[in-house]
Amino acid sequence: MKKKALAAVLTLALAAGVMAGCGSTGSSGSSAPAAEETQDAVAEESQEAQEPAAAGEDNVITIAATPVPHAQILEEAKKILAEQGYDLKITVFEDYVQPNEVVYSGEMDANYFQHIPYLDSYNEEHGYDLVNAGGIHYEPFGIYPGTKKTLDEIADGDVIAVPNDTTNEARALLLLQDNGIITLKEGAGLTATVNDIASKAYDIKIQELEAAQVPHVIDEVSYAVMNGNYALEAGFSAAKDALAYEKSDSEAAVTYVNVIAVKDGNQDSAKIKALVDVLKSDEIVKFINDTYDGAVVPFAE
Repeated sequence: MKKKALAAVLTLALAAGVMAGCGSTGSSGSSAPAAEETQDAVAEESQEAQEPAAAGEDNVITIAATPVPHAQILEEAKKILAEQGYDLKITVFEDYVQPNEVVYSGEMDANYFQHIPYLDSYNEEHGYDLVNAGGIHYEPFGIYPGTKKTLDEIADGDVIAVPNDTTNEARALLLLQDNGIITLKEGAGLTATVNDIASKAYDIKIQELEAAQVPHVIDEVSYAVMNGNYALEAGFSAAKDALAYEKSDSEAAVTYVNVIAVKDGNQDSAKIKALVDVLKSDEIVKFINDTYDGAVVPFAE
């Protein structure tokens, strides 16, 4: 992927060099100065082609992102992209609506906040043509302790908080099933809701809440099942605090990879390819692993 990005960057630089060469004019009409100027232009083109990227508006990448971890990861990528001649401009949004709107309108080049099922459902609902330009990471769902500190303590009457939106609720329920707390109806899978619970190992109550609210009731429920980004914002570490969490090879992890989304047709542009390459680079993989302690996991395709 790095070779492709370099090739695309060299092409941009070479194009800029050609334009500079075409703009040169000599003070004499003789053939010798013209030949010299041509040689100079070729040399200039060759020198510019070795640079990561030519200056210009095409080297500005505008991206919408939610704060944690997306904007944080992008800030790290911004440094690497700057070395390649790209200026990454990050705009942070707190909601899940505006980032798609500004990309579809053309106000921004890309966004980084959502997984593929959310992107697909948003496109279907709004008639948009946003596409996945590259999977970057996934945020494993975890079961976190509330008033109960281990899963061994679970008992009748316990309350477990889960997100109430379709995709995240299904993930939460699947995780509870993987840990023997509930059993879902056959085939429920990634569209499961509380109505698909076939049986419970204990007489527990599933409390459905808006995803962002789940961390706020942690002291009021026995357990809370949370997405990685909300767990991070609440100060939890998946590796240290979660009683159980999705594995890297789980169906949910592969399905809910967070992606760079762009308007269809822009996924093959040089700057978007450069952005995705950097976000999947060894440097960013290390940053994610060192920073998020298992709450955010690099996605390997």
